[in-house]
Amino acid sequence: MIKKINTKTIKLIKFYNFINYNLIYNNKAINRYKKDTFHISGDKAEKLEKLKKSILNIKNCELKKSATNVVFSDGNPKAKIMLIGEGPGANEDREGLPFVGRAGALLDKMLASINLDRKNTYITNVVNYRPPENRRPTEEEITKYLPYLKQHIEIINPRILVLLGSTALNAIIGNKIVISKARGQWTEKQFGECKASVIVTFHPAFLMRQPAQKKMAWIDLKMIREKKSKLRI
Repeated sequence: MIKKINTKTIKLIKFYNFINYNLIYNNKAINRYKKDTFHISGDKAEKLEKLKKSILNIKNCELKKSATNVVFSDGNPKAKIMLIGEGPGANEDREGLPFVGRAGALLDKMLASINLDRKNTYITNVVNYRPPENRRPTEEEITKYLPYLKQHIEIINPRILVLLGSTALNAIIGNKIVISKARGQWTEKQFGECKASVIVTFHPAFLMRQPAQKKMAWIDLKMIREKKSKLRI
């Protein structure tokens, strides 16, 4: 008789899959040109298209001048879980999609560890154009793009909002708390008519530089999984 694998063993398998280092050294971008077509309401589709055009028409933006493509979003616009990163890197700028490089590969593993993927989440960034040399967006740049980001959140209307890294934390929550203190806690926040449960965790790029912090990110991921179950998402 084949013995059933207990729940603790399954969780350990997922964790060890998550902390696997293999993806960290793979420089190849993930090809996401073959995207799923998600059937969303005409109203939501129209609002997203209008928002994207507004971002394309931004004036006096140094980021836009040096970038190749606008990087708007990836994933399912109907998803109830939305993730926000910092800004596009070189691979993202080339493909026009967020999280397609090494950090994207790790993010996919993080999502998979709690039974999520890009078909049931929605992903964007604080700024929609690549900062030169992958630098952090300036306060001025974050302020310029923040109204568009908040509008983006309102349109998607997520139940769970995951902030990846300190830039997303500072943009949405503020500068008064550092990420090491803010992560692993739920905050209820209102964006227009959207009320979301917000949690902060480390950006995948940071985890590649500091792999010891993956154990803390795993705690955050389990909290997201529990919240998802509680909200019946």
